[in-house]
Amino acid sequence: MRTMNKRMFLRAAATGLGAATWLGHAWAVDAGHTHRLGAAWRRPTGAPGSPTSAQDFIGVLQLDWDARRVDVVVEHPVPTRAHGLLAEPGGGFLVVAARPGTWLRRLDGQGRVVTHHTLANERPARTLDGHAMASADGQWLYTPETDQRSGEGWVSVRDIRTLQPVAQWPTHGRDPHQCVLDASGALLVANGGIRRTSDGKKRDLDQMDSSLVRLDGQTGERLGQWRLDDPRLSLRHLVWNGDTANPLLGVALQAEHDEPLRRAAAPVLAVWNGDRLHLPTHQPLAQGYAGDIAPGPGGGFALSGQRAGKGVLWHPDAPEQLFPVAELQEVCALASPQGTGRDGVLLGGHRGVARWHPRQPPAMLPWPSAMVPDNHWVLLS
Repeated sequence: MRTMNKRMFLRAAATGLGAATWLGHAWAVDAGHTHRLGAAWRRPTGAPGSPTSAQDFIGVLQLDWDARRVDVVVEHPVPTRAHGLLAEPGGGFLVVAARPGTWLRRLDGQGRVVTHHTLANERPARTLDGHAMASADGQWLYTPETDQRSGEGWVSVRDIRTLQPVAQWPTHGRDPHQCVLDASGALLVANGGIRRTSDGKKRDLDQMDSSLVRLDGQTGERLGQWRLDDPRLSLRHLVWNGDTANPLLGVALQAEHDEPLRRAAAPVLAVWNGDRLHLPTHQPLAQGYAGDIAPGPGGGFALSGQRAGKGVLWHPDAPEQLFPVAELQEVCALASPQGTGRDGVLLGGHRGVARWHPRQPPAMLPWPSAMVPDNHWVLLS
């Protein structure tokens, strides 16, 4: 059952827009709430005024809305940029290197790094594409990867304890990015469809072929494949719309058109209902680039328009519209407490973390020091 009707949703979205715009003011905060996040970030190094480099970190952030502060509970340097994170039982999480990645890290519930894994000695030579997903029984880990010789997409099936590969399945496309499970345990993979150089740079965009593919979670057999009419829309990030009677898969899109105006006007959300992949809205609020996607209230989705500096919501009762609810510089990482959106959405930006809630005042906390959060984070138990 949906938690909000259309009128309630529109009123909440409009209220959120008026209050959640980043203007540098003090923010009203309701007391008694904390969140613990697994995250990745980059911190500048070097003295002020000297040439600046940066170091990448992974670790745990504590958001204390009562004390109005963010604490870095623990941090660990990593050799290259991190990207996707996967929460695990016991309060720990797994971190996947950004494309073209070669490492995985596991942190336990105390934030200690307990597993270092590298793909350097695996054959055939493949690189990680930034995300991972656990199997329905919790025994295996699926990692989307790219073959360095052919450029074809693969999913490695790994022992979740050791992270060693035990099987490999083709994704029937290129540039596989994120994968999720459906209710049957089948694996849905977003093939971004972009040809890339060995260091991950885009090439030959006129040959893009993005698709959503469904694979048997036990055998890797292809069960279905769907494409949008516009080949220049890259399917990137995936999420289910929470605990709803009508589950929908939200797909965050990134436009790759040659013409800047067409790219900025492109849609950023596709929806899959099990049979059909389609574009419910063409509103250009996010300038053709959604950095992340999370469950929104009432069976909808929240998306981060990173280039537009806007957080937006989509609701199935008003499918042709996007509703702006926050303005944040470089907004990207999203998380929905309880995984439904009913308890709001956390949005990471350049200056700090904001919280939009459909029934409570919005809030924002500054970063504790100079740090640039990466594209994703994950709520920890």
